[in-house]
Amino acid sequence: MSDDDQLQQPQHQDDLLLYRLYRIHATAGPLVVRMCERDYGITRREWRVLSCLADVEGVQSSELAVRAMLDRARISRAITSLTDKGLVRREPKPSDRREVHVFLTEQGRRVYGEVFPRIAAIQRDLLSPFSGEERRQFSNHLARLQASATRMNPGGDWLPPLEDAPG
Repeated sequence: MSDDDQLQQPQHQDDLLLYRLYRIHATAGPLVVRMCERDYGITRREWRVLSCLADVEGVQSSELAVRAMLDRARISRAITSLTDKGLVRREPKPSDRREVHVFLTEQGRRVYGEVFPRIAAIQRDLLSPFSGEERRQFSNHLARLQASATRMNPGGDWLPPLEDAPG
């Protein structure tokens, strides 16, 4: 059976795209987890929150939860833990103190600035078997897969995974 046939008509678990993607994550993801926990004392979930905040600071926790693909309880725990570690701060909106926005602290920016290049290096190593053109094609294919998944699940309904999603 050709590779195309295997993808269109999987016969075994190893033929399933989501399983194959999970195996890559389960194999390479621990490199990120170990580095974050060992060198920075943060979990993968906390890293994800820091990374999301580095892209868009000053968001409410509800928006941050959507960006990080975490439910309210998990985002609340992650923000509390990161606040306790001095990596993020909560600021109430002056006009409505019930509305709280989340920001990176200077220490949070420093940790992000140290961690991100290390994770990018892991990605470079993971993608090193591919040529530049193959990496561009792969990135385009991933974007198309994401668009397809979004079309299949237009409301963005998702159940939080038993373990965190990738980095």
